Amino acid sequence: MPKPILIAGPTASGKSALALALARRLRGAVINADSQQVYRDWRILSARPTPDDETRAPHFLYGHLALEAEYSAGAWLRDLAEALEQCRARDLRPIITGGTGLYFKALTEGLAPIPPIPPEIRASAEAELQRLGLAGLHAELSRRDPETAAALDRANPARVLRAWEVLQATGTGLAAWHGTTAPALLPLDRTVAFALTPPRAWLMARCDARFDAMLEQGALDEAARVMALGLDPGLPGMKALGAPELMAHLAGEISLDAAASRAKTATRRYAKRQLTWLRNQMFHWQVLNSHNAAENLRLATEMAENAG
Repeated sequence: MPKPILIAGPTASGKSALALALARRLRGAVINADSQQVYRDWRILSARPTPDDETRAPHFLYGHLALEAEYSAGAWLRDLAEALEQCRARDLRPIITGGTGLYFKALTEGLAPIPPIPPEIRASAEAELQRLGLAGLHAELSRRDPETAAALDRANPARVLRAWEVLQATGTGLAAWHGTTAPALLPLDRTVAFALTPPRAWLMARCDARFDAMLEQGALDEAARVMALGLDPGLPGMKALGAPELMAHLAGEISLDAAASRAKTATRRYAKRQLTWLRNQMFHWQVLNSHNAAENLRLATEMAENAG
């Protein structure tokens, strides 16, 4: 099988469009590496490929989970291994794309065998985050597990919360767990890996424009359908960008204009964190730093074909 292609990048950077174009050129299949696009109830707000996109090339691991399902990088790796087998059987080149850096890190560097976190520990950790604030929780983590705390992005609530949960549940810090990492499913040297890092000003404007487009496509109705399910807002499946803000509007707490403004701000901040992750964690990847989709496709095609 030709080397699998990996495409990482911040939200709204054009990953899915590039993956689809490559799949059509190189007889490939698009495989999801985004932690929200796995949920079937978030098509619009997660920017999942459209039904039309899915008819133009095979797609795997999109919308296959209920919102209440617990999912992790380990579960994604197990699903991915099956998808890769299907690609092999159908002679399709895997093109793995998404914005969840942890998935790609687990894929190319291996994953520590951390046991599942009990729901009561997760709830307790969320309560501690609310009580202490992000800086306070990071400070407490630094006191108890300085090795892990020093390596974390302290501005990323999900990362700090995850480190705290693991410490509380297992008594062992994330850094120590990572010392027991299993071999990688796809080491980086067995792939063709691209990191999209378009100009920041262009990306921020695109984040705003895409959220406006989502509203036109029915994102508010999508949020209302999910809200009607009455699920715990702390579930991993309830973290789609823009969902909390739209639900606050639907609950009568803020205007739609305020919800849209807050959602855009949250999306831009998330995109900035993703860019930071890419630059710090994926510096060995081939960088595509243009916002020109045709140029990115030309370069990616050339490199993928030369890599075999």
